[in-house]
Amino acid sequence: MTALETLRQTLEATLGAHLAGLSEAFGEITIEVAPAELPAAALALRDAPGLGFDTLIDLCGLDYRDHGEGTHAGPRFASVIHLLSVTHNQRLRVRSFCADDDFPVLPSVTEVWPAAGWYERESFDLLGIVYEGHADLRRILTDYGFVGHPFRKDFPVSGFVEMRYDPEQKRVVYQPVSIEPRENIPRVIREEGYGAGR
Repeated sequence: MTALETLRQTLEATLGAHLAGLSEAFGEITIEVAPAELPAAALALRDAPGLGFDTLIDLCGLDYRDHGEGTHAGPRFASVIHLLSVTHNQRLRVRSFCADDDFPVLPSVTEVWPAAGWYERESFDLLGIVYEGHADLRRILTDYGFVGHPFRKDFPVSGFVEMRYDPEQKRVVYQPVSIEPRENIPRVIREEGYGAGR
């Protein structure tokens, strides 16, 4: 039995009802956990003897709008956690979808993995996912007065406002974007027989 098969069996046995789905791709396992089950599953993933995922490597938010050329039929927003078990030298991906597309909320995992703090702030800032239980959930990359969440797929490329320094007022001012919105469609023009026999 391979290490991946052993991990799969351990995950199924340990998480049981907390597990909403399990898949394998590119030599790694991805599990799906419902938002309500995430805190208990996180504790089990960290503390269970056969698992021991003690290190959070990354946490990111995802917007599945138009994913797979519009074939995705589930919830729009998800959070993905990448974990490492130093003891067992194994990696795991944990995905949890937000129940509400209009107000995406997930429980924070900072109590289990404190390193998630900055990652959850980034996900909140860029995608608008609210992490309940986070001690200091505020913007981390955009300005405090920023409107919207720039990594959402429906956010305009030019944004909503622009800022500039006004020498008369001697301060930074915000104003509506002066760039005309446009569709950027990449065009590739190649000469006939490009790359053939060269």
